[in-house]
Amino acid sequence: MVDERKDGAYGTPQKYDPTFKGPIYNRGCTDVICCVFLLLAIVGYVAVGIIAWTHGDPRKVIYPTDSRGEFCGQKGTKNENKPFLFYFNIVKCASPLVLLEFQCPTPQICVEKCPDRYLTYLNARRSQDFEYYKKFCVPGFQNNKGVAEVLRDGDCPAVLTPSKPLARRCFPAIHSHKGVLMVGNETTYEDGHGSRKNITELVEGAKKANGVLEARQLAMRIFEDYTVSWYWIIIGLAIAMVLSLLFIVLLRFLAGIMVWVMIVMVILVLGYGIFHCYMEYARLRGEAGSDISLVDLGFHTDLRVYLHLRQTWMAFMIILSVLEVIIILLLIFLRKRILIAIALIKEASRAVGYVMCSLLYPLVTFFLLCLCIAYWASTAIFLSTSNEAVYKIFNDTACSVAGKTCNPETFPSSNESRLCPGAHCQFAFYGGESTYHRALLGLQIFNAFMFFWLANFVLALGQVTLAGAFASYYWALNKPDNLPAFPLFSAFGRALRYHTGSLAFGSLILAIVQIIRVILEYLDQRLKAAENKFAKFLMTCLKCCFWCLEKFIRFLNRNAYIMIAIYGTNFCTSARNAFFLLMRNIIRVAVLDKVTDFLFLLGKLLIVGSVGILAFFFFTHRIRIVQDTAPPLNYYWVPILTVIIGSYLIAHGFFSVYGMCVDTLFLCFCEDLERNDGSQERPYFMSPELRDILLKGSAEEEGKRGEVEE
Repeated sequence: MVDERKDGAYGTPQKYDPTFKGPIYNRGCTDVICCVFLLLAIVGYVAVGIIAWTHGDPRKVIYPTDSRGEFCGQKGTKNENKPFLFYFNIVKCASPLVLLEFQCPTPQICVEKCPDRYLTYLNARRSQDFEYYKKFCVPGFQNNKGVAEVLRDGDCPAVLTPSKPLARRCFPAIHSHKGVLMVGNETTYEDGHGSRKNITELVEGAKKANGVLEARQLAMRIFEDYTVSWYWIIIGLAIAMVLSLLFIVLLRFLAGIMVWVMIVMVILVLGYGIFHCYMEYARLRGEAGSDISLVDLGFHTDLRVYLHLRQTWMAFMIILSVLEVIIILLLIFLRKRILIAIALIKEASRAVGYVMCSLLYPLVTFFLLCLCIAYWASTAIFLSTSNEAVYKIFNDTACSVAGKTCNPETFPSSNESRLCPGAHCQFAFYGGESTYHRALLGLQIFNAFMFFWLANFVLALGQVTLAGAFASYYWALNKPDNLPAFPLFSAFGRALRYHTGSLAFGSLILAIVQIIRVILEYLDQRLKAAENKFAKFLMTCLKCCFWCLEKFIRFLNRNAYIMIAIYGTNFCTSARNAFFLLMRNIIRVAVLDKVTDFLFLLGKLLIVGSVGILAFFFFTHRIRIVQDTAPPLNYYWVPILTVIIGSYLIAHGFFSVYGMCVDTLFLCFCEDLERNDGSQERPYFMSPELRDILLKGSAEEEGKRGEVEE
């Protein structure tokens, strides 16, 4: 049964060993040095977290900061009842200085409410509205100065415009004109010095400022959508979890039927998507504005605009049609291989059935990954907020001391204030000049690197655990009598006790490649403004190469972990043996392994498509659930995309158990063919059904290959 062509370049096939009965229990620790490095790195990571938590202040992220560096709306402070930040002149936020200093060069104060009327300082001083106006002046303002002095010293804003709070900051309501003075055909306001200016300048300036802050506003609108739709998002993810679990359970008992049902359902779901796109395309025929092209419309953050264009639905219909055709063609050409893959999936279903607790192991991986993400995110936030408040001198006109650091307590009596009478000492940003502050970038890189290392370690631990459990099933000659009592817990204990170093080694290699990719992405963002085409080309090539390298390392690590679970060898030996074993059976890899991956992908698409369609109809108010309707949203695509991505991750978590089972059984099958010949002295460990289909399919492929070579 062993092909002579398999010897030589890709190692020697395994020999018959009558004592081999599956995963070796008498094994020793592997890659101890990597285990020590991992423990030292974790100790250093904890130290970095403690330092970050000591110096950081996450309130800087949550609460806005006024010109004196004090938080708005923070409990226990004098601004506790003033949750909103008010800008004296929002137009100045459009200054390039905002991009350099991350702070608008205009006085900012904390207020109880944003302005709800149009009012100038000069008009307010002459009317009964002055008490209202004083709420938007600096704290402790006394009306003992002239108008020119008040505006020069920045004690009060020159004008109030109706504003609305967004992310706890007051932004002008562009469409409000209440209280505006009408002079002829022009809309004007008085600037506090007695002169009148066109209100269009204020509006255009506000629009320009809003353009600078558009990204922040988009992020905050998305955050607002999450705050009102999180409940329904969780329900959607719960539905995805139930569907995934139901699908896996049915796959255990009806593997063959479920695979074909899955294939038919995917085709039907895509067909319905094509039909729906055509109906929307036909419905928009003749409607005003529906024939505008996507290029002419440009980019809009409100994606609902695109749904009123016929071209959008035409694009969706073409994409779904191409995907439908590709899947149908693949199914036609792979129909025989699908039958072989179904046999492997049936065997995997039996293995999962005997190790049912393996379906719950993704919850352990999910919990550990959540711990890694939580620690990384909290450390990153504390590191980014561990800077000190830096105050700088701001001035509207040219000044020799503008941009220098200052002390707001002593600035009024300093020489700088005399050199620049109109200057202000206000909060600029958070920074510092100490050794710790200079090392913050390095600490953030170390934080990201440790996150990748620990996350990959958690995934590797899950893969070795599942591989050990399913290998115990395969190498049990009399199933399930020879199966260990607790195969999953035994495999988990062996992985932690003997192979922590090997898992750390494999995950370290992957983490290094991932952090290099992150650095390349960072450099690519910095080079976007450059005109050096060679640098851009080189960066693109490097990103592509490291992407391919990461995929290859993931594939190699996965199979190396299976060999570690079976034989207990170190990482390098396991990776080499797994690679050679796959190369000696490269045709079977193409026939079985990738076809099963394709079938599992269809299963994920079926679950994601079903939940995604349900989320689309619900959040667009086309259906109601138990008399409830979706909440009003800025962008309804936010919860829909969240549900779709979350559903895919949940489905991937459940299908990953089957995927690991199939990969383990496949490697064990290849080992079984090399070790045994099916005789009574050397019987196969595979089931008779699996043996008949796999050997027949493999023989056909070998025959076709021989005909091509002749």
